[in-house]
Amino acid sequence: MPDYVIVGAGSAGCVLAGRLSEDPDVEVLLLEAGGPDSAPEVRIPGIWPIMLKSGLDWDLLGEKEPGLGGRRLYLPRGRTLGGSSSINAMIYIRGHRLDYDDWAASGCEGWSYDEVLPYFKRAEDNERGEDEFHGVGGPLSVSDSRSMHPLVDAQLEAAVQAGYQLLPDLNVDRPEGVGRFQLTQRNGRRWSTADAYLHPAMERPNLAVQDCTFVERIVFDGDRAVGVELVRNGIRERVRAEREVIICAGAYQSPVLLMLSGIGPADDLRLFGIDVREDLPVGRNLQDHCMVNLNYESSVPALFGVATPENWELFEMEDRGPLTSNYPEAGGFFRTRSDLPAPDVEFHFSPSMFYDEGLTIPHDHGYAYGPVVVKPSSRGSVTLRTPLADSKPKVLCNFLATDEDRASIVEGVRIGLELARQPALKAVEKTPYSVPASDAEANILDWVARAGQSVYHPTSTCAMGSVVDSELRVFGTEGLRVVDASVMPTITRSNTHAPTVMIAEKAADLIRSRTASPARAEAAG
Repeated sequence: MPDYVIVGAGSAGCVLAGRLSEDPDVEVLLLEAGGPDSAPEVRIPGIWPIMLKSGLDWDLLGEKEPGLGGRRLYLPRGRTLGGSSSINAMIYIRGHRLDYDDWAASGCEGWSYDEVLPYFKRAEDNERGEDEFHGVGGPLSVSDSRSMHPLVDAQLEAAVQAGYQLLPDLNVDRPEGVGRFQLTQRNGRRWSTADAYLHPAMERPNLAVQDCTFVERIVFDGDRAVGVELVRNGIRERVRAEREVIICAGAYQSPVLLMLSGIGPADDLRLFGIDVREDLPVGRNLQDHCMVNLNYESSVPALFGVATPENWELFEMEDRGPLTSNYPEAGGFFRTRSDLPAPDVEFHFSPSMFYDEGLTIPHDHGYAYGPVVVKPSSRGSVTLRTPLADSKPKVLCNFLATDEDRASIVEGVRIGLELARQPALKAVEKTPYSVPASDAEANILDWVARAGQSVYHPTSTCAMGSVVDSELRVFGTEGLRVVDASVMPTITRSNTHAPTVMIAEKAADLIRSRTASPARAEAAG
């Protein structure tokens, strides 16, 4: 019987499986609904969009968004070893000091910036070396882009011309300005958490990994989680856990699994005839980042028609070239109002057009950039569609539901239009392709309603303080934790992959009852 049963081999589950199995005296079982991550497209950064809506994607469709004209949004999630870290854009960014200090101030003991920084550093193997903010020797390879496309340089130069600061490192504690992203790549190839943590551990005799295994419910004995009920090869069975069941199924599926197991809003569960084990606001408090991209056709070459024989040779023989590009190679953080304590919008700068939620191949050379509302006050939800375990959930992002969020997106678009007027971008622009009719608020909001989308960062549906405690244990139960982006009490002002890895690194220490102090964490690294 395994000591730990981990549900979900995604960004967090792979970290936990790797870390917990370091102890030869414990048995770890990792369960994943998707298959292996052996498809060649997983490793090739420049073709990651082709994995959208493939068999590697859960391919969810959101509910009608009131703030986006009633449109239903495409919501991808990785369905393979490595989870979304195997299909994402590989951006390594952590957020702002205030994100974590606010968690601690809200009662999440041990989650302040100074307390979580050592876990970020412990995870890293940063090619730039070790410093105040970065670590070396960790499992997660963090590197600079091997593409360095000149259209991205033009976008950064335009930001500098508009008066914004160029930052050499966006992973300082208070990032504000623009700069090149670092990426979860090694030698120009994707480096997922499966690559970093799971594959090196799979030869350990105390770690078992079962893919193509769908977990339907958590099994309890009284208040204690003692295992899970799963389906594998068409056969339903139960697997028991000696110590803990750890749910790492992501911000959409972790709440679904809890609700199907009787943990969730009581009235909602009773509608489906589910016995209520614990009345908790599971699935509430969904937070995601709403993004809109200004798209311009360009007079200079972009990442259009990138899969040429010459580029394949550069990639295969020299580990460089356009096929190493993650597309959004750079970014920036901006405050749209001077009275804000930290940036409220993030930009992604890409040497390719990106529209139709990334589901349409660009028609010509071009570039894209635009605001992401990174500190939303709007809240969405994840709810059950049916009581069947394999039904896809109902997801309402509820983007731009508040005056504050609408103001952020409007001012963010105006920043984007300001950048477009700068000489660096005027020199490479051929014609606008997808932009608002003017910088008037009504025109911007009308365009955002048509062009806005999720940037694929769902969080907070099993939040610390309301569903789990500061050690990520589900309230009212024993032997049950949630470890993934769903436990964030509030979303970070950044892409969420790096924070999710940090959460899992810290959770490994909590589960092993190690002292989760900065000194101990750094020593462990």
